[in-house]
Amino acid sequence: MSLYQRLTKVMDDRDVEGYVALIHEDAEIVFHKSGNKFTKDEWASMVVGMMGNPKFVNDSSRCIYENDEILVSHDFMSYPDDTKEAVMLVCMLKDGQIIRMETGATPLA
Repeated sequence: MSLYQRLTKVMDDRDVEGYVALIHEDAEIVFHKSGNKFTKDEWASMVVGMMGNPKFVNDSSRCIYENDEILVSHDFMSYPDDTKEAVMLVCMLKDGQIIRMETGATPLA
């Protein structure tokens, strides 16, 4: 199963432990929109809140490209504040895990 497929499955199942297992210990997560950067542990605590909220929804997702070094996907997300965004996700991979994740988001009207 590809990393994209595993990532999609844990998101759909709201499996926090499975999601966090896909993230490398030395990972850096970057929000392009705000410039905020997070470690794996910081990101994991945020993931608990996101996956625990039924209004945090991945409406649709598609894999743009994936190989052993990079994963690029495009998603439409709905959030607890009733906003929606188109999100580009770029993940650099190391040893089958995400070592760097960066998102770029565009608000949808």
